[in-house]
Amino acid sequence: MAGIPHDHYEPKTSSESWLYRRLPIVGLLYDTLMIPTPKNLNWMWIWGIVLTFCLLLQIGTGIVLAMHYTPHVDMAFASIEHIMRNVNAGHMIRYAHMNGASLFFFAVYLHIFRGLYYGSYKEPREVTWIIGILIFVLMMGTAFMGYVLPWGQMSFWGATVITGLFGAIPLVGEPIQTLLLGGPAVDNATLNRFFSLHYLLPFVIAALVAVHIWAFHTTGNNNPTGVEVRRDSKEVAEKDTVPFWPYYVLKDLFALAIILAIFFAVVGFMPNYLGHPDNYIEANPLATPAHIVPEWYFLPFYAILRAFTADVWVVIIADFVTGGIVDAKLFGVLAMFGAIVVMALAPWLDTSSVRSGRYRPMFKWWFWLLVVDFVVLMWCGAQPAEPPYSTIALIASTYWFAYFLVILPLLGVMEKPLPRPATIEADFDAHYSETGGTHTAVNPAE
Repeated sequence: MAGIPHDHYEPKTSSESWLYRRLPIVGLLYDTLMIPTPKNLNWMWIWGIVLTFCLLLQIGTGIVLAMHYTPHVDMAFASIEHIMRNVNAGHMIRYAHMNGASLFFFAVYLHIFRGLYYGSYKEPREVTWIIGILIFVLMMGTAFMGYVLPWGQMSFWGATVITGLFGAIPLVGEPIQTLLLGGPAVDNATLNRFFSLHYLLPFVIAALVAVHIWAFHTTGNNNPTGVEVRRDSKEVAEKDTVPFWPYYVLKDLFALAIILAIFFAVVGFMPNYLGHPDNYIEANPLATPAHIVPEWYFLPFYAILRAFTADVWVVIIADFVTGGIVDAKLFGVLAMFGAIVVMALAPWLDTSSVRSGRYRPMFKWWFWLLVVDFVVLMWCGAQPAEPPYSTIALIASTYWFAYFLVILPLLGVMEKPLPRPATIEADFDAHYSETGGTHTAVNPAE
């Protein structure tokens, strides 16, 4: 797919020309900053810069924390206390790292749901979407391993429960579990492995983020209308776009400043609000907490994991058909990972020819129900695995899969979309011009 026509970098001095012929880094930065961007993007497009900030914050604070951390079961908890009490600004660095993970996931969930609503996963952005989901999976793995490192009660027992899930996989489960743990149980080898991977994976995520940015710079940004930028010529493209600098850079920085004001207020005044008090008790393999709860950003998928118990009819059928191979434990593991897989398959499950949910009246209702469903799953994940919470979690889990596997495909056939604007320029003028602009509709089937 051809890029949007625009002015490319041209060296102006002999030194710039010398560098450009050998390493066109300035040209790459120029083309990135000056990339034509749809001029009708709303405030839901600010999460990219927040996520970039979070990644840099986590890597920066993580490197400093690693300088003082000791990955040994006898010293890990004490080294965290040392960071908090004795290292200059150590408590602020740790709290920024802890709460930075929460901000990271808060922003990525809004980023994902924005993509689901505006159809950012549709052609030609399928690869961009898949890379984004892969980044999300690596974020979850990195965060889980990081949660184990303080070696508190919730860290130890969370690692025991989650790594135990791999043992449910037939044939290869136990070898994978042993490889992860470095032995038969969570111990010193486990802590060393998790520390190494927790340090390494953010750099893998950073590389994938670069590919993610490269991918959407190739296809161009999606926008609230879902209508593509016209590419007939540079003059025509300019009617639908503005340069990323200075327009969106300043808008993003303004939004980032507001979010960081809230973030540092949390870090400074209520840093442990999202944590669990049991994790300030050193890990004890002989004392099991009354209620093992992961961090809040894992709760929806944790609820799905626990929802499919042995008395659920679909689990009973799967157990019977497979001759006992797919029991409740394995079914829960498959459901948890399947909840992410169905999101990744959204480009092929959504059969509608209209990209943006703004022009899909039936879709809107089902989508906002999905958002509520996600919040309900999060709440259920924090509750004990007993009625009525288990029943609510099962209903919410069922809707999650039904939305992607049944509702999205059917809506493309049943729904009658609203007329869309013919161009991004028409949509922008209709919303922001002094005269109100003209809103020329296009056939939804086009």
